[in-house]
Amino acid sequence: MGRMIRHRRRHDKHRGRALSSGRLPTLPTSTGRLTMPRMFWTTVAPALALTLGFAPLALAQAPPPWKQGQPKELADSTLAPIAQPPGPKAPGEIPVDKIKVPPGFKVSLWAHGISKARVMTWGDKGTLFVGSRVAGNVYAVVDRGGQREVKTIATGLNLPNGVAFRDGALYIAEVSRITKMTGIEDKLDAPPAMEVVYDTLPRDLPHGWKYLAFGPDGKLYFNIGAPCNICIPPDTHANLSRVNPDGTGFEYVAHGVRNSVGFDWHPVTKALYFTTHGRDWLGDDLPSDRFDVVTRKGQHFGFPYCHQGDVLDPEFGKGRSCREFVRPLLKTGPHVAGNGVEFYTGSMFPAEYKNRAFLAQRGSWNRTKKSGFPVMMVTLRSGGAPKYEVLAEGWLQGEEIWGRPVYTRQMKDGSLLISDDYAGAIYRVSYQP
Repeated sequence: MGRMIRHRRRHDKHRGRALSSGRLPTLPTSTGRLTMPRMFWTTVAPALALTLGFAPLALAQAPPPWKQGQPKELADSTLAPIAQPPGPKAPGEIPVDKIKVPPGFKVSLWAHGISKARVMTWGDKGTLFVGSRVAGNVYAVVDRGGQREVKTIATGLNLPNGVAFRDGALYIAEVSRITKMTGIEDKLDAPPAMEVVYDTLPRDLPHGWKYLAFGPDGKLYFNIGAPCNICIPPDTHANLSRVNPDGTGFEYVAHGVRNSVGFDWHPVTKALYFTTHGRDWLGDDLPSDRFDVVTRKGQHFGFPYCHQGDVLDPEFGKGRSCREFVRPLLKTGPHVAGNGVEFYTGSMFPAEYKNRAFLAQRGSWNRTKKSGFPVMMVTLRSGGAPKYEVLAEGWLQGEEIWGRPVYTRQMKDGSLLISDDYAGAIYRVSYQP
């Protein structure tokens, strides 16, 4: 079991912070100095001061975004998103032996100390790149003969969940932009500047983090989540989208997708499969999260009108029918928060695992009895319902969690990596008959 040798950091400064910070703009005078026009101070400033005086009160009364859509009868509910630990857990605090897998499989701690580890992608030269979402970092993990060295190659980013690699460049998805680092594997100790690929994405933080992957068509795919728990989103939200690698040719692929942060293409059919998080505050058992397949461009998967394919929303479903929308390929369970999707193409696991989809489920918060927290498997069957079963579980012990599996990534030898953003770790699942 490997351990980290050292961590190296790099700070990436954002452009345009003066506007994003909320500071009022200034105007240049004829002398070149920056100052406010006198009219502002005599007419606008008093009104602004009055408004700002009430701002703290308004902010104090505004509910957090995750409470949006909560019915009045649940106003006193103690359910809330699970707080992340302040930092990654030490190896001795990670009970890998509690992760249960089928006979012949083995789980080991492959890397640790990776704060809020999320999406993983391989570089051409064997570097594992890892996004982090709330930590704001992107990492590079280098295998040094059985020991893993972690380098922090970007910091201060805006929820950099998604990472993808193509032609020597690492692509990074933040909330409102996609950037790339060209030649990064040769410059891990002095990372190159982040080049903008696409920077006109919505800036909403709720469900604003993105998954990022290159499709069989060579295009770069990502999600744009709904900016709410439940609402009629703008046409620019609740979809799967794609662009060319240079940022041109933006187009929508699927609509009515509330929040998908994981997808992959079937190795044989090349069809796009994805998971979706259902809305909150409809109860413990409604709605189920989904596993879907796109069969043609432009399909609508129901949000916000129909949930899980057969439940109309009590508010937005009025006058609609679930028959208008694509039904889920599989109901994966209420509030399980399916994230990673990956089809297995390796040769280490038994032959029946070939072309199965692994679904990493981060687990519930909007449920009185927790659900999710395993890595599930989906076996697609021609003419029949998919088979749905567990690959790995044990991060949930009773009602207590010690980790949250979020994404998988296959290794060249056919073993499987699982990232855990709660423990700040990556596990390796191997098989030996």
